[in-house]
Amino acid sequence: MLIAAAGLLGGLVLWAVGLHTIQDSRPLTGAWALLPMGVMAGLETLRRTAPRTTVVVGTLTLVADQFTSGSLATVLMFTDIMYAAVLYGTPAAARRIPWTTALVTVAVPIGLVSWIPRTDVLLVGVFTGLISFGPATTGALVRNHRDAAEAARLRAEQTALLAEMDRRQAVLAERARMARELHDMVANHLSAIAIHSTAALSLDDEATTRDALSVIRENSVEGLAEMRRLIGLLRDSGSDGGAGGGAGGGTGPAAAPTLRALDTLLAQARTNGASSGLGFALDDLRQDNALALPTPVELAAYRIVQESLTNALKHAAPGTVTVRLACTAEVLTVRVSSPFGDRPGPRAPGSGAGLIGMRERVALLDGEFDAGPVTTGDGTTIWLVRAELPVAEGSGTA
Repeated sequence: MLIAAAGLLGGLVLWAVGLHTIQDSRPLTGAWALLPMGVMAGLETLRRTAPRTTVVVGTLTLVADQFTSGSLATVLMFTDIMYAAVLYGTPAAARRIPWTTALVTVAVPIGLVSWIPRTDVLLVGVFTGLISFGPATTGALVRNHRDAAEAARLRAEQTALLAEMDRRQAVLAERARMARELHDMVANHLSAIAIHSTAALSLDDEATTRDALSVIRENSVEGLAEMRRLIGLLRDSGSDGGAGGGAGGGTGPAAAPTLRALDTLLAQARTNGASSGLGFALDDLRQDNALALPTPVELAAYRIVQESLTNALKHAAPGTVTVRLACTAEVLTVRVSSPFGDRPGPRAPGSGAGLIGMRERVALLDGEFDAGPVTTGDGTTIWLVRAELPVAEGSGTA
């Protein structure tokens, strides 16, 4: 509206002072020049909403203006309409209009020279290019620059969105890993505490109570130490592992446990499960149990055994819990079998998070995991945990 008002007002001023673009006699003189000017000003109000219509009607209006004394304001408003048609029109129109105006710019002088053999008519071609091809080319350049800026903005937004999605996935994965580590490190000790505290409360015997309290204290201290190591790991991750922070007591985070510590783990399980009639045995069938395995595989195997022993302390019937390890060049197999059935005495509640954590650990290594009751050849039902962990090629030197 402002452009239309400015063009119309400027045209009226030029007409009032007698400035016209055509000085020779024309069929329509005087106020007839105001009619194309008014139509062109009206088309300016539609330059964004209907660019194709304004170009067609504006071209016919400019031709009609040539039959009057003409006005510079009409010509200038036509150039703005041509520019807006390329800038705000459809992509097809934005590609087509510059080529069309270029052909018109070339065709007009050729046609006039063939009709009027005078060299000065070539100036008409220059004038046609200035009012049509020039604005159309300018609109195309501006539109291309605007589209490039918009594409760059969209790419930046997509990059930021992908980065945020990656960050969220990393945070969720890290939270899941921390939850597994916390459960595996502390659940064993807390289960033993729950079982022995229940026994101490249910049995009115001083010796039993003293033994239970000794086991409770031992597991409490070890559980606190495990918790302290986990907190130190969380606080010191990313640092150089030098002098630790406040919670770490000046020590870096402990190294990941290995299968060499299974003897200690089973000895602790024997102490915790003695009151429930549970025994624990290790059957290591690996040809060379000193052979180094990839750290993720060894940690997963250790945690699976640890969680299986914790579940046996909670739920297994009296009998022997057997841990069996076997390793080939391709896979490490972990089997933990425990008596299945009702058990006397106190039991600790379970949440099922242990099985979920073991399954997640195996899935992260692209292995196979099974857990559930199995009937053996002699008709005995056992609870069997079986995990197959792929061993990467060349893991012996890992």
